[in-house]
Order: sequence, then C-alpha cells, then structure tokens
Amino acid sequence: MNWVKINTPNQNEIDSLAKELSVDLLISKILIQRGVNTFNKAKKFFRPNLNDLYDPFLMKDMNIAVDRIQKAISKKEKILIYGDYDVDGVTSVALVYSYLIKNYSNIIKYIPDRYKEGYGISIEGIDYARSEKVKLIISLDCGITAFDKIDYANELEIDFIICDHHIPLENIPNAVAVLDPKRKDCNYPFKELCGCGIGFKLIQALNIVNNRPFDDLKLYLDLVSIAIAADIVPLIDENRILSFYGIEQINKNPRVGLREMINSVNSKIKINDLIFRIAPRINSSGRMDKAMKSVELLIQKNDKYINGLSKKIEFFNTERRIKQEIMINEAIEEIGNKKDKNTFSITVYNEDWHKGIIGIVASKLVDYYYKPTIVLTKSENLIVGSVRSVKGLDIYNVLKKCKNVLTQFGGHKYAAGLTLKKNKLDEFKKMFEENVKSSISEDQRIRSINYDSEIKFNDINNKLYRILDQLAPFGPKNSIPLFVTHKCQDTGASRLVGKDKDHLRIEVIDSHGGIMSGIAFSKGNYISEIKKKIFFSILYSIHRNEFNGKNNIELNVKDFRFD
Repeated sequence: MNWVKINTPNQNEIDSLAKELSVDLLISKILIQRGVNTFNKAKKFFRPNLNDLYDPFLMKDMNIAVDRIQKAISKKEKILIYGDYDVDGVTSVALVYSYLIKNYSNIIKYIPDRYKEGYGISIEGIDYARSEKVKLIISLDCGITAFDKIDYANELEIDFIICDHHIPLENIPNAVAVLDPKRKDCNYPFKELCGCGIGFKLIQALNIVNNRPFDDLKLYLDLVSIAIAADIVPLIDENRILSFYGIEQINKNPRVGLREMINSVNSKIKINDLIFRIAPRINSSGRMDKAMKSVELLIQKNDKYINGLSKKIEFFNTERRIKQEIMINEAIEEIGNKKDKNTFSITVYNEDWHKGIIGIVASKLVDYYYKPTIVLTKSENLIVGSVRSVKGLDIYNVLKKCKNVLTQFGGHKYAAGLTLKKNKLDEFKKMFEENVKSSISEDQRIRSINYDSEIKFNDINNKLYRILDQLAPFGPKNSIPLFVTHKCQDTGASRLVGKDKDHLRIEVIDSHGGIMSGIAFSKGNYISEIKKKIFFSILYSIHRNEFNGKNNIELNVKDFRFD
C-alpha cells in the first residue's frame, strides 16, 4: 500500500487560521486540507446549521412535483410511494410515506422484489399500481433511466414523479416531474444528495407550501443520516448538515424501530455504527426476503409488532453473513484456479450464488485483490451482476463502453449493477477487461491511502482528540484524519487478540519516548515482525476506547511499514 501525504498548506496560511480560530497548528493544517480555510467556513463546519439548507424549489421540477402531489390530495387520488430495495430506497419510502400519511390516508407503498422484478421501476410494480387504482407514483432512489416503464405508466394514465440521484442518460424519462440534481438542466447548488436526501427535499418543499414549521421535519433526519452513511455520498455541504442532525436525532430520540439495533452499541452512535451495524440490518431483509419488512420496522410504532420484526431482521442478517462467507470463499477459489492472473479486472460467475449478496462479495474481493470486480449470478433467464471499482476509476463510464452487450446497467462512479443474457457473458467479460485496461492508470492499480500529517505520540492528548472528534461525521470528502509516526518499537506488550487471533493489540514507543496502545484489525500476521524489536512506522487514526468501562485514547492502525 502506498502512503500518500496530503499536500501541506502554506505555513503562513496555517499560522493565520490557527491564530484566528485559537486552535493548534495541527488542527489548522487539517482544516485547510479539507478546504476549511476561513473563519466563516470553520464556523459553518464546526456548527452545522439547518438554516443553511438550500431552498428545495431551486431543484428543477420541484414546483411541478409539489403541485402534482397537492392536486392528488385535493382530488383524493391514490398515491403509491415506490422505492428501491437497498437502504437508500427503504429509508426514502419510510420517510415520504410516513410524512404524507400524517395528513393524507389514501396512500400505499411498494418496493420491488429483488429476485422477481430486479432493480428499479418494474412492470409488475406499475401493474400493481393499476390494480390498486393508483393515479400517482412517487419513485425514490430509482427511475432516472426507466424510459419504457414510465411510457407504460403513461399509457395507463398513471403519473410519475421521479426522485433519483443516479446519473441520467442524455435524455430523461417522460415523467410529470424528475427531481435529480445531476440533470444537466438542474441548477440545484449541491449535486451529491442521496435518494433519501432528495426525498427529504420533497417533503421540505411540501412543508413550505403548507406553511408548516421546519421542526416538523426533524424527526425524519435519522432516516436521511442512515441513507447518507450507507450510500457513501460525500459528507460535505448539505450532507454534512443532514447527517449531523440525523445522528443527533438517533442519539437523543431514536424511532422505536431502531432502538433494538441501537441497544447493541455500547456508546454514543457515530457514523461508523450506521455503516457497519444499522445499515446492514436494514439491508438484510431485502437481500434475504422482502425489503418491505424493513420499511414496516422503520414506520411502525407498535412495540409488540416491532419486536417480532426486529427478531426476523436479525435472523436475516445472521443468515446473510453465513452465506456471504461461503460465497467469498468460493469466489477466491475460482479466482485462484484461473490460469491468467495478470488481469486488470476480476469477473466471477456462479449461478447458485445468492443475488442479494453479490454486491457485498464484490466489495470484499476488491478489498482482497484491489482490482475492479464483477460478481455475477443467475436470475431467471438472465445473468445479473454487481460491480465495484478501485479508487479513481469511474466504473460507470467503463460499463457505458460495454453497453452494447448489456441488457441493463446503472449506478455510480464506484458501484454499479448490470444485467445481460447468458450468451453474451464471454463477450462481456472480454470487453470489460479490455475497457478497464484502457481506462485505468498505473497509480489506480496500487492501493493507496492519504494521510494528513506526521506527528509524535506526545502530540496526542484529550484536547486533540476532542477537536478531531468535532470534525465528524466522517466520510468521502471529509475523511477521518490519519497520521503517521516513524521510528516506533514494541514495548513488549503487543499481542494477538480476537476469537481467531487475527487482530493485533499493540503497545509501542516512538523515538521521542511517547507510548501509545492501539488496535490493528486483521493484521495479526505482523506480530513476528513487531516482536523483532526493529523500528517501524505506523499509519493510524485516533480513537477513544470506551469498551468494558475503559475510556482511553488509542490508535486504530491502518498499516505498518518496516524499516
């Protein structure tokens, strides 16, 4: 792994901001590296304010969408809330449905079956709407490329409002309104909202036209923060504000459907808890059964019903983890059996793999091999796949170059999904490899990690940790600060920990006499090198350990480098 130091700002700039904010030079440097280089920017960064959210009517078609919803309500038309089956879609449906149902009862919800209908708007979903005499469908986190489906709905005289955040094609579907900041003709100031974020802007607009206070919307911010965390959108601008207040809402007054999940966390909820504990559980029902169960959990208020749903979802999550482990091992075995290992990408296929888990497996394989990866399985008479990329490579653009052999594809820069016919598989694998090879740079083929600064252990104290913690929530464009310390040695207390002894608990001393302890997950293989008493460098973030009554500052080690 390459360690890449983030460009150091001009020293005069560091000194000036440090003086203006009355902070340490190290904090000043970290802020400037994140684009926070003035007092006003720092004020907004450290004190996110809901008043700084943009006017939702700046979004193209928002006024049309609001007018159509108001018309549906005044005419007592039935409205269907339609969402994708992942966390972003599930939280979006829960948010818009629970907001509208408060004042309007003629409303139903729908999430497609991952296995029978696939991703996005489906003919089955539209037929269900027709059978229920629905006149308006609001789609969330999907629909921006569903041209034929929207045309079909139009034939049935069912109107569509599309709320999506995926990249549009050259044209947009013929819906009544299309809310997507990534539209070329949309001047909305922030382009990186998730699907649930756009759903929130819709209810914010409805709130405005109905002269209701913004405080009415605060209870929905928990759903938005979960979607932001799960969808890995940049944690800047509006996403930072929405995430900050959403996490605050979860900690102060969590919705009853989340309480069981939150109780498994022994400390204050942070964004990593949303990513690694809560989001996978919400996702598990859609992966293993029906995503609607997670929607019901998030909107339900009956404790007895919630307890049953929580147990089901926990079971789905456990089942998902078991199947995931089996699939990863099978994929690694398939990759190991291939003759040509000098490829630029990885494509693995097994018709027996679980469709709901292939995305997770693709991510794990990228972690393991660090190559753009596609995991494919059979679905009805087609092959479906999940694609994950490496840092810097836009996998969506790679797939666009392969579109002639694909039945369908869509997604983001680093994650996408696709469908193809079985007789096109070999042609696609070859085409994908060729396009990755022609698109990827040498630098992108090497795993790299950016760090902020080189420091001594004696620089680490409670004051530094408290200020670093205020930079949260962390995510893309606002990464957790990483540091490097050189000339470290084991004190003799480092040891293997964990059920399988694959983690490493370290205690190290640097060349200035500072001693720090820490944890290095999945790095137990370094124990013999560390015990040699040789000098090494470590790259780490700074955390507070609040486990088992302990409350110590420690290192979370990302990598070692031995002299």
